[in-house]
Amino acid sequence: MHPEGSNYVFVVRLSGPETYNETASEDVAGNSLIFGIYKPLSGERPLKDFPPGTLHLRERAAYLVSHELGWPKIPPTVIRTGPHGTGSLQLFIDAAGRQDNFFSLRNKRLNEFRDMAMFDVLVHNADRKGGSCIIDKQGQLWAIDHGLTFNGYARRRTVMFEFNGNKYSDHLLVQLESLVHSLENHGQLRIELCRLLQESEIEDMITRAKGMIQIGSYPVLDSRTNIPWPMI
Repeated sequence: MHPEGSNYVFVVRLSGPETYNETASEDVAGNSLIFGIYKPLSGERPLKDFPPGTLHLRERAAYLVSHELGWPKIPPTVIRTGPHGTGSLQLFIDAAGRQDNFFSLRNKRLNEFRDMAMFDVLVHNADRKGGSCIIDKQGQLWAIDHGLTFNGYARRRTVMFEFNGNKYSDHLLVQLESLVHSLENHGQLRIELCRLLQESEIEDMITRAKGMIQIGSYPVLDSRTNIPWPMI
């Protein structure tokens, strides 16, 4: 079990039945084993501002939207049945620096967080902590922990106040327009999201996206009320 999760979070080893060995560090072909982060429905703690039993579905929905946009980088995420029942399963990213987080990275790499902060506006992220980003050993920045998304009744919470009022990047806005077009034309993404979110939540995301395109800049959030706890 992952020690830092507020809900049940497990680090699991991924392998097919023909390669499974409980104690091996490699599969039968000598390849390094792959690990995942498993968040079962049965381990989700009830929250006042989110419908019960939906957090794992929102993890998958956030990945699908990011994949359609091309940003930010979210590890591949699926819904699977594991030892504790149905839940989300996300590819485990081996972090280069165990202590890295937004606060330790922002001075040198702040510009790389622009798409992540913009994505949080789109999906109405209520829990962008400093630790919900990872730098892998190749230097790639990844965004994780998206269970508290898409619900407009929750308060937006983030630690990324550096972008308050700044203009969105033009090329990100173009990709956002493409996302809106796909969703309004009931493409494959819309079909998949309908299995994960309420119809009203999808429509709210479209409305937010149109507002982002029209206004063209990050919202101005209050660092006293729009902040997650803990911050890391």
